[in-house]
Amino acid sequence: MSNPRADPCVLVIFGASGDLARRKLLPAIYNLAESDLLPEPFAILGVARPAITEDAYRAQVREHIEREDGEPLDPAKWQRIETRLHYISGNFDDQAFYGQVQTALADLRQKYGIAPNYLFYLAIPPELFGTVGRRLAAAGLASESDGWRRMVVEKPFGYDLNSARRLNAELTEGFGETQVYRIDHYLGKETVQNILAFRFANSIFEPIWNRRYVDHVQMTVAEDEGIGSRGAYYDKAGALRDIVQNHMFQVLSLVSMEPPISFKAEAVRDEKVKVLHAVTPLNAADVRSDVVRGQYAGYCEEPHVAADSRTETYVALRLLLDNWRWAGVPFYLRTGKRLARRSTEVSVHFKPAPFMLFRETPVECTNPNVLVLRIQPDEGISLSFDAKLPGPLERLETVTMDFSYAEHFHQEPSTGYETLLFDAMTGDQTLFHRMDMVEAGWQIVQPILETWARDTASNLPVYERGSRGPAEADFLLERDGRQWRSSRS
Repeated sequence: MSNPRADPCVLVIFGASGDLARRKLLPAIYNLAESDLLPEPFAILGVARPAITEDAYRAQVREHIEREDGEPLDPAKWQRIETRLHYISGNFDDQAFYGQVQTALADLRQKYGIAPNYLFYLAIPPELFGTVGRRLAAAGLASESDGWRRMVVEKPFGYDLNSARRLNAELTEGFGETQVYRIDHYLGKETVQNILAFRFANSIFEPIWNRRYVDHVQMTVAEDEGIGSRGAYYDKAGALRDIVQNHMFQVLSLVSMEPPISFKAEAVRDEKVKVLHAVTPLNAADVRSDVVRGQYAGYCEEPHVAADSRTETYVALRLLLDNWRWAGVPFYLRTGKRLARRSTEVSVHFKPAPFMLFRETPVECTNPNVLVLRIQPDEGISLSFDAKLPGPLERLETVTMDFSYAEHFHQEPSTGYETLLFDAMTGDQTLFHRMDMVEAGWQIVQPILETWARDTASNLPVYERGSRGPAEADFLLERDGRQWRSSRS
C-alpha cells in the first residue's frame, strides 16, 4: 500500500491467446493503466502457440478489452498498452523456444529501459505448469541474481492431496516458494478484501465475533448458469474441487481467523492456515451425515459429460472449528450450479436476545441479528435487527441497514484481477495461496473424495434447474433447528 506504482517489469503471459488472458488479464492491465498504477517502465510479452503477427494480436486484444469494458477505450491509455504489447509464438514443451523468450525479454529491457524483473503468468492448463516452470528454470529465467522473478499459477492446485504435492514439487524445482504466486480471483473481490478491515477496524463487531455471541455462520456460492463449455474439466472436478476447496476455504479463513500482528503477507497467511488446521477432521460417517451432494437435472446431457456421471454440481457441508474462538459454532457451506439466482455471500447469525421481556406482548419471538457480507453480484454489507412498529402495541418487525459498494463509492466494476496483478508486481503475497494452505484445504476434503469414490451405488439427489438445490441439504440445518438464509436477488 505504500508503493503507488508497481515495480518496473515485463509481464510475460503464457497462454496469451486464451480465454483467461483475453477476458480477464488484459482488461485488468488496461484498468490498471486507467488508474495510473502500472509501473514505468513496463512491457507485456504475450506467449502462445498460434503463429500470428504482433499487429494482429494487438487488434485482437483491443477488440476483447472493448467487449469486456462495454465502451470504446481511452485512446491515450490504450496507446500506452498497445505500444508496450508484444507477442511471440512457439511450443511450450520445446526448450529451444525458451531461448527465444529469453532473447525477446532482453530486447524489451533494452528498448524500454526496464530492470530485469519478470512476472511470468501461466494462463495455461494446469498440466503444463510443471513443464513451463522447469523450462524457464533451465533457461536461467528463474534466477534472481540480477532482479526478481515471479510465477503466477491459476487453480486448480492439484486434483487431490497427493497431486497437489506433486504439482508443488514441480513448481519449486526451479522456483522458490516465495517466487510462486498461486492466484485465486475471489480474493480480488472488494468485499472479500474488506472482511479483515470490517472485522478489525470496527469496535462494535470485533468483540462479538466469537462463540459467545455467534450462533452459526452460513456461506453460499450460488450460480444460476450451468457448466457451459467446461464439461471436459468440470466432469472431472465437480463442485467440491472447483469451489469449496479453494474459494470457499479462503473466505472461511478470512471470516474466522485470529487478528494477525500486521497486514504483512506472512502474518496474515499464518493466521489463515491455522483456521483450516482447526477444522474438525471428517470420517466416513461424518461425510454421510454432514455432507450433501447433488446434480442438476440434465447435467449428464451437457457436452463432454459422461452419460452416467456422478459428478456433483451441488455440495453442502457442515464444518466445526476446533479452536477457542469458534468451539461449538457450526459453519454451513453450500455451492451449486443451475440454482434460482446468482449470489455469493457470507451471513453471520448472532444468538437471539432473551424473550422474557416480551412474554405478555403480541410479540411471538425475537429474531436474531444477521450480518450479511455480499460478495457478488451486488457487493455490500447489510445488518438486520428488530425494531418496534409504530402504534400503541408492542410489536416488532425486522428491518435492515444496507451498504452498497456501487452506490457509495461510484466505482466501475473490475475484473477482480487488478489488485492481484498489482500485488504480484509489488511482491505482496497476502492474497495468494501458500502451499501449506493448499495442502490444508485438500486434507479437509480428502475424506469426502475418498468416501464418494467408494460409494458407487447410493442415490445421487437430482435437483431441478432454477431451484434452491436438493432438499437433502435443508436437513443439515433443520436437524440443528436452523434453516438456510434466502439469498437476496
